[in-house]
Formats: sequence, structure tokens, C-alpha cells
Amino acid sequence: MEQQGSAESRWQDDLYDLLREGGVTLFSYVPDAGHKVAIERALADPGAIAVPLTTEQEGVALAAGAHLGGARSVLLMQSSGTGNCTNMLSLIANGLFPFLAVITMRGDFGEANPWQYAMGQAVQPTLEAMGVICLRAETPADVAPATTAALSMAFTAERPVAILLSQRLIGAKAF
Repeated sequence: MEQQGSAESRWQDDLYDLLREGGVTLFSYVPDAGHKVAIERALADPGAIAVPLTTEQEGVALAAGAHLGGARSVLLMQSSGTGNCTNMLSLIANGLFPFLAVITMRGDFGEANPWQYAMGQAVQPTLEAMGVICLRAETPADVAPATTAALSMAFTAERPVAILLSQRLIGAKAF
């Protein structure tokens, strides 16, 4: 079931608004339908910079560079890109850079594509093994508190944090 209704748009708009209110100005992303609202809003926002990536690991390096330049960034990606980031996350751990990622999940609630399970199930353990704190959002009501907490953890406590947007929230793709 693909969710495209107005309730989804509200939580996605809330997510974007909270990121901007939290001082995030750099949005790096690998195109993903689950991040459509955030990507389109970042592209249209004159106060934000939206950077399309060829691979998710570029977004990890971009986050470190943004911090060194005094900016706050977020990496928007799908769960399958987590495997591409693993080695680059050592830069975040060794450099003690703040890091924020928002990850749309595959391979969990209602997944019909068997190819998505391996990486989907490995996302949280992989991120936690690399020192990234994972916060899950399962419902629209979870998005704002998870985002507020993640912003504080990433940019005040300077910890690497990922918000995992579950398929229960974003909807599983129909096949």
C-alpha cells in the first residue's frame, strides 16, 4: 500500500519544517519517493541547498564538510543505501562530527519485495555498530518528537543520529 494522502504530507511537511527550524540548511539526498516532499521543498527553499548524490556515502562526507563550514546538514536516503555508507561512517566516528540522517525503511512492515529484507534488517545493527544512534518513527505522531530529539542529539550533543522512518509510516510499495 502506497500512502500519498494528506496525512502523510502533513508529517512530511512537519519533518521538513522541524529540520529547517533546527538550522538545517544543507539537504543531501539520493532520490527516493519516501523523501519526495523534503526534496521538493529543499529544492524550492531559497534558504536551503539541496544536493543530489550519486551514492549515499557522499552525503556522509558532505555532512562532515558542512560542519567544518559552520552549516547543519541532513542526509536523506533509503535503507538500501546504508550499506554504501558503512566505511564512510568511520569518518564521522573518528572526526567526532555531528551527523543526521533520515532513512526511509524497506524490508520491514509489509514488505513484498524479498530483495529488500537483507539490507532492511541490517540497517539498525549496522548503524549502531558504527556508533550511530537510531530513533524509529512508526506513526505520524512519532515523527516530530524523533526529529526534535535527533536535532538536539546531532547538533547540540554532536552525536551521529539516524531517524528511521518505518514502512508502517511511509507505506510499503505494492507489487
